[in-house]
Amino acid sequence: MTRVLAVDWGERRIGLALSDPTGTLATGLETLVVRSAAEAVRRVAEVAREREAGRIVVGLPLLLSGGRGEAAEAAQRFADALAAAVTVPVETYDERLTSALSARRLREAGVRAGRDRRRVDQGAAVALLESYLQRLAARARGDAP
Repeated sequence: MTRVLAVDWGERRIGLALSDPTGTLATGLETLVVRSAAEAVRRVAEVAREREAGRIVVGLPLLLSGGRGEAAEAAQRFADALAAAVTVPVETYDERLTSALSARRLREAGVRAGRDRRRVDQGAAVALLESYLQRLAARARGDAP
């Protein structure tokens, strides 16, 4: 297994999480604050290189119906631009409700998430990565398509 970098993409803030080399643990890294799509691509690519990520997973904010709205299309454009800027595979993964899960986890830990959106974004990247790693493990066991 190789390290996986998860990206909770947003136009202004990008939450990042990284797996351990075994693909078992997901750890929050940081939340980048960016001013443009080009800066976002450059900075995420830089983190991927520095952290020796072998794969990048970009959260795709699908609608609850499973369809793609404006946010999902924007995330797809970001993922495509990122894929052109790095040498490792980049894929998208359903991130529905990861921000809500992150905010709930922070509240349960006694953290006021509303005042620190960066923590929510980073936590959403962790939730995205945990879900992705669980799917990979299920596939390896033959439990998932």
